[in-house]
Amino acid sequence: MIFLTRLNGVVYYLNPELIQTVESTPDTVVTLVSNTKFIVKESPQEIVARFIDYKRKILVPTLTDKPGE
Repeated sequence: MIFLTRLNGVVYYLNPELIQTVESTPDTVVTLVSNTKFIVKESPQEIVARFIDYKRKILVPTLTDKPGE
């Protein structure tokens, strides 16, 4: 999950796997695969950076992980 901030300051968490597009119009509009749209305070670049961090945490095993556990 990544956190995003609505324009009114409310923070919420979103499954980034559901993001279809992120646009700057000039507000940042996040469109989900369900066609639901959110306007958020974060820039598209911030959202992309959070998505990349999210993917790294999922795809890159930690150094303490042992095979078979």
